[in-house]
Amino acid sequence: MSQIPSDRLMAFADGQLPEAERADIEAHLAANPDSAAEVAAWQRQSDALRTLFAPAGAEPVPARLRPRRIAAELGRRRTRSFGWAAAAIVLVGLGLGAGWFARPLFDAEPPSQYLIADAINAHTVFVAENRHAVEVPGSDSEHLSSWLSNRLDTNLGMPDLSAEGFTLVGGRLLPGEPSRGGRAAQLMYENAAKQRITVYVTAALPDRAPAYQFASYEGAEAFYWANARITCTVVGTLPEADMKTVSRAVYQQLTEGDVAWVDRG
Repeated sequence: MSQIPSDRLMAFADGQLPEAERADIEAHLAANPDSAAEVAAWQRQSDALRTLFAPAGAEPVPARLRPRRIAAELGRRRTRSFGWAAAAIVLVGLGLGAGWFARPLFDAEPPSQYLIADAINAHTVFVAENRHAVEVPGSDSEHLSSWLSNRLDTNLGMPDLSAEGFTLVGGRLLPGEPSRGGRAAQLMYENAAKQRITVYVTAALPDRAPAYQFASYEGAEAFYWANARITCTVVGTLPEADMKTVSRAVYQQLTEGDVAWVDRG
């Protein structure tokens, strides 16, 4: 049997494949012990995630934190007229071919709406935590980068926000829908005043198209962008100017120079 793509193996580990396809992959794993061991490790990790989230999952989700409601609300609000939103429009207009702002917005709640909602949700849940704020501490950033890169199947470096006054607290892996980039990595940063921002990253969406969006929900500001390699949402409750500064730094380090930040705000 030919090599099985890692996204199919991950879908198998998550129990998301139809029975016929599962049989093929089971045959592949039987003949490839290394792949079987890797899939088993993913399944153990998924079990751990379920165990970790089980107590919270047993609780009713507050209506205001339901992703569908947040996505719908963001859709109604659409893009905010930040000065930096105008910058993104300029970028698109200059030929990046995004087309995102040029089509009817949120007519069918695109994946970006759900990714922003998920990012805000995860931010709300974990920034309030102290002992369990992250799975892997920032002091082990090399391992954190390697681990999350493997799970997202794309390289994920740890942005250095020391110039902005923020230190990496650590990160964690979160579940996600394959149609919306799959599993997500959440990185958490904290400044001297104990203010936290989070960076929510998935692999690229299926269309791999560049996109940019700014959104606000119940006091949290979110800057989202996507390119051919990742989607990224920076979430925080800092003043707008500080959010712009931090988001710019994350953007410049994770986009690897594929587009230039233009700040007209």
